[in-house]
Amino acid sequence: MKRRPLRVYADASVFGGAFDKQFAEPSRDFFAQVRIKRFRLVTSAIVQAEIEAAPAQVKKLFDDMLKSAEVVSVSETATQLAKAYVDARIVTPKWETDALHVAITTVSNCSLIVSWNFVHIVHFEKIGRYNAINTLNGYAGVAIHSPQEVIQYEKDV
Repeated sequence: MKRRPLRVYADASVFGGAFDKQFAEPSRDFFAQVRIKRFRLVTSAIVQAEIEAAPAQVKKLFDDMLKSAEVVSVSETATQLAKAYVDARIVTPKWETDALHVAITTVSNCSLIVSWNFVHIVHFEKIGRYNAINTLNGYAGVAIHSPQEVIQYEKDV
């Protein structure tokens, strides 16, 4: 029986990571696995706006991946959930956009978010707090990982 691909929200850091020496290999492997439909890529207008300021090769990768991605809206529900994260002091108002990525992931029913943002998103102290706020607001928790943690390394697993 064939598995349905996991719906995965990728923030802008993953696209940029494909061209960063430290993050290139796992980022590229993640996008390769999107192409073979292990993952269903989800993105948003927030990511699109962040990519606009990126180098040309990052924009090209984003445009290529956009052809098979699902673009979700930045809903009022997501905005309110991001505000709840800020109100809970998971991030400060300065970093509310990072909270919005997690909120969009949550309200869009994605299985997980991938990011290289280890300060405001992929951080052991923040992940549980994001999910606690999700629970308090009637949402399921989301898995929050770096691409390196979710890519498949062995073909026969």
